[in-house]
Amino acid sequence: MNKFGFIGCGNMGGALLRAVSKSVTAEQIMIFDPNTEKTALLASELGVCSVELKTLVAECDYIFLGVKPQIFELLFADLRPMLQDRKNAPVLVSMAAGVSVAAVEKMADCACGVIRIMPNTPASVGEGMILYTHNARVSDGQIQDFLAAMSAAGTLDWIPEDKIDAASALSGCGPAFVYLFAEALADGAVECGLPRDKAMLYAAQTLKGAAELLLQSGKHPGELKDAVCSPGGTTIAGVHALEVGGVRATAMDAVTAAYERTLELKK
Repeated sequence: MNKFGFIGCGNMGGALLRAVSKSVTAEQIMIFDPNTEKTALLASELGVCSVELKTLVAECDYIFLGVKPQIFELLFADLRPMLQDRKNAPVLVSMAAGVSVAAVEKMADCACGVIRIMPNTPASVGEGMILYTHNARVSDGQIQDFLAAMSAAGTLDWIPEDKIDAASALSGCGPAFVYLFAEALADGAVECGLPRDKAMLYAAQTLKGAAELLLQSGKHPGELKDAVCSPGGTTIAGVHALEVGGVRATAMDAVTAAYERTLELKK
């Protein structure tokens, strides 16, 4: 029976912890965070074990590293001897932006499997888009166990590591772009006289429903858009206004700008 350890239980680490707790038993999960008040609350909420770092590293088969990239070196200064003391190396699951699989291998300095993931915030409600890649030390069986444990977080998709930054510019940054668009849609409805609470509900549900239809139908978004646009109707008038405002080019520019900034931060 695999054990899953979480080092760092902040927003994203906590979201993934909650997701894994829906797929495995509480007895299979250990957590550690310097903020003991945080771990105490999570242990009480989920029934998981709050332990010392040394215990977690010694006993867990999968170790999620939920810490900021800038403190990875400090973390591994503590982890490295603990990992090297183990007879069977664990799988390290890193969610740190800009930290490559090779960099994690170098910091660990042991024969650990490494899975690099890039989740997004909707994972907190089970609707995440989680990108993952891994090194050759992770077996097919370990990948299947990892995917099963993470299934409640949302959709998981393997991607080559050289594409993960481009992909995360879409799925990782994309929720912010969607929230901005949702707010703009609601603002437009308020301008037309709709109460704010109604406008926000209708905007959010419309985005959710449209996304689900796109996923389930398998149709090109242009085809689905055309199905709503009656000749000379209200929707095509709105689409025209969006095109005049450059909505497509602006959306493309947003993803490209996020990607380019990611590359800058890696230098």
